[in-house]
Amino acid sequence: MTLRVKVIPRSAKTEIVGEMADGTLKIKIAAPPEKGKANDELVRFLAAHYGVKKVEIISGHTAALKIVRLQGTP
Repeated sequence: MTLRVKVIPRSAKTEIVGEMADGTLKIKIAAPPEKGKANDELVRFLAAHYGVKKVEIISGHTAALKIVRLQGTP
């Protein structure tokens, strides 16, 4: 499964805050957007939230809008 995600880094906590009109998931990330920390936190959070083994960022590594792939669904 693939998801479009808008990441809001440097938030108080990591959480899903809603869905945009086009279906993009809005996620607040507690980590800063430095040296891949926010991406690592996003991957960890989505894997735990959806209960999957692997989450891969397909595009948008340095952008707020990302496309991620979830693999290994239970």
